[in-house]
Amino acid sequence: MKVKVDFEKCTGLGICESLAPEFFEVNDDGDLVLLREDLDEGDLAAVEEAVAGCPTEALWIER
Repeated sequence: MKVKVDFEKCTGLGICESLAPEFFEVNDDGDLVLLREDLDEGDLAAVEEAVAGCPTEALWIER
């Protein structure tokens, strides 16, 4: 499984970073940085929460 980001939709609010900081980081310029793309079952719950919490629907999981 992989986590994906539509950087055109992302506004850098940082909700995903607060929910799954091992995958997402908002840099000093306010841009989202995807720290890890590959995820396993142990990471799934946090990343699913980040995807669901994204107000711009810029995140999804590719299965």
